[in-house]
Amino acid sequence: MADTRITVVIADDQQLVRTGFSLILGAQPGIDVVGEAADGVECVELARRLRPDVVLTDIRMPRLDGLDVVRQLAGPGVVDPMNVVLITTFDQDDYVRTGLRNGACGFLLKDASPGLLVEAVQAAARGTRWCRPR
Repeated sequence: MADTRITVVIADDQQLVRTGFSLILGAQPGIDVVGEAADGVECVELARRLRPDVVLTDIRMPRLDGLDVVRQLAGPGVVDPMNVVLITTFDQDDYVRTGLRNGACGFLLKDASPGLLVEAVQAAARGTRWCRPR
């Protein structure tokens, strides 16, 4: 992966969160944020159109939550699954279990450090499972 750029789509219903994640990831050598979505439906449409290496999606969003986003992009039966990392404020085991069962390759709490965010995206781009809930 050293000379390959990692493309990322970020989905969160809060503009400030999307901007923060975009600034953190965009400042990293080798990572390009190629799209942002404000809800789950927009995320699925954008991800299917852009085919990023990683989709970083909040769990709680309008129109379609992140658990359904991951199921549609990476779940059982998806022909060409994507690497999806779920992010949330809520440290709940059922979110982790459901997300992983739906096809997520990563799970990260929003209070994680910028370094852990980058690590999660890099691991997802490699297809490695990565979880850092408390």
